[in-house]
Amino acid sequence: MGTRLRMLISAVIVASWVLSASGAHYHTHRHYRLEDVALTEEIDVRAQRNKRATEDINALLPADTPDDSTPLPPGGDPSDLPTCLLCVCLTGSVYCEEVDPDMTSVPALPKETNYLYARYNKIKKITAKDFGDIVTLKRIDFTGNIISEIEDGAFAKLTMLEELSLAENLLVKLPMLPAKLVSFNANHNKLRTKGIKSNAFKKLSKLTHLYLAHNELEAVPLIPETVRTLHLQNNNISSVTVDTFCKSNNTYYIRHNMNEIRMDGNPVILGQYPNSFICLQSLPIGRYQ
Repeated sequence: MGTRLRMLISAVIVASWVLSASGAHYHTHRHYRLEDVALTEEIDVRAQRNKRATEDINALLPADTPDDSTPLPPGGDPSDLPTCLLCVCLTGSVYCEEVDPDMTSVPALPKETNYLYARYNKIKKITAKDFGDIVTLKRIDFTGNIISEIEDGAFAKLTMLEELSLAENLLVKLPMLPAKLVSFNANHNKLRTKGIKSNAFKKLSKLTHLYLAHNELEAVPLIPETVRTLHLQNNNISSVTVDTFCKSNNTYYIRHNMNEIRMDGNPVILGQYPNSFICLQSLPIGRYQ
């Protein structure tokens, strides 16, 4: 009897332990399942948020935004590509410097462009149509191209243009220039006196800096009263007159604005023309003996 009682008690204890362990396992498993569900729900929520954010960003981008990896068609001209794919376009500014493949003509510019830097390319010609619709330009820099021709009226509509550089090109004559130019640079070209009209600079009432060095000029062109800096070094200028900088009919005339004239590297001996500089506040830089 005692033995049976002990066996019964042991069986009850074992059964109680098994039931207790099963219950604990159930509660633990249920706890982990609840955590997994909560984590899965959070991941789903975040995924939905990211999807909506991506859709919002894509909605803000233009549908035809170019891919920077778009290749140039075989045998194609770089001018056929969108300008802002060839160049760097920032707000109001376009930078087309040393473009590869070679840029041989003025690119089509975004409207309301203020500044164009197209230096060190292979541009050969500037036409009257190149800036027809871009009247907001304030600065253009074509330094280091191979421009040999500029059509009449090419800059006619650029009423806001203040700075123009055509330095290091192949120009033999100048076109009519915009009236509001403050700075004009045509250094290192092939300009001769006959290639510059007598009134080329006359109407430029705001011109302050004029650079015509390293050309083939035989005489000093008519210089506006507003000019302060004039570079004419390394030309073929062989003489000057009283009216080149001063006024022969007015001995009291003083040219107040002009404070820097470079004429070094020319065949002219400035010392032979002392009356030509009497109205200036400082003598030109050049050869006097």
